[in-house]
Amino acid sequence: MALRSPNLNVMIRAAREASIKLKRDYGEVDQLQVSKKGPADYVTAADIRTEKILRGELTKARPDYGFLMEEAGIVEGTDPDRRWIIDPIDGTTNFVHGIAHFAMSIALQEHGRITAGIVFNPISEELFCAELGQGAYLNDRRIRVSSRGAMDNAVFATGIPFLGRGSEGDHQTFLKEMGAVMAVSSGIRRFGSAALDLAFVAAGRYDGFWETGLQPWDIAAGVILVREAGGLVTDIQGRDLRLEAGSILTANRNLHQPLGQTLRQARK
Repeated sequence: MALRSPNLNVMIRAAREASIKLKRDYGEVDQLQVSKKGPADYVTAADIRTEKILRGELTKARPDYGFLMEEAGIVEGTDPDRRWIIDPIDGTTNFVHGIAHFAMSIALQEHGRITAGIVFNPISEELFCAELGQGAYLNDRRIRVSSRGAMDNAVFATGIPFLGRGSEGDHQTFLKEMGAVMAVSSGIRRFGSAALDLAFVAAGRYDGFWETGLQPWDIAAGVILVREAGGLVTDIQGRDLRLEAGSILTANRNLHQPLGQTLRQARK
């Protein structure tokens, strides 16, 4: 792959260090201490420990940078223009249920722009990484979004609203969206990790992805992966993506517009 920057090397080292205990926790998932922070929204001792390790390793290497983290929130750094955006376990529900589809997500935001990101599944040892202008990679192999041009040949991923996530109206809107996409595509997948969904779009495994109700740490690293792999990323209305907006639509350049049109028509 292209020569990794010092910052990307710092991110990868931090993720690999945190993965040691995380894999041990996953192997003992039946004994994990699990508390509920909301209906169907789990936080485990592993989430908190993983985030603490990531924060410690990144702070050791870059003591001036701030943080935006899923568990601990915002931590201001002395450098006002740079911060790490961290999700220690994206796919916590999968983790708690012993499903090996979850990942650490780390992004670097500089002057308001995401400049580097990694998504690492410690069980499969798949490491997706990207830097601005340097392309996207999976375990040192260059990856690209798919080249499919027809909706009827495409497979899309999404996240499904659940108990405690979204209102009844949100659930009904999603059902309309899913019905519309089902009618014109080869299928929809829901694997339970937005970070990995985006990484899979970057690798050409999925042809596109959409979801609402997301947080910046869910998507920050995945956004740069898709863009550096040649894909398009917007919100569901087709506007420039703001991490705080909560909705995302991404696909290869052939399918982004028709997927977005299908979703927007379903919402009327």
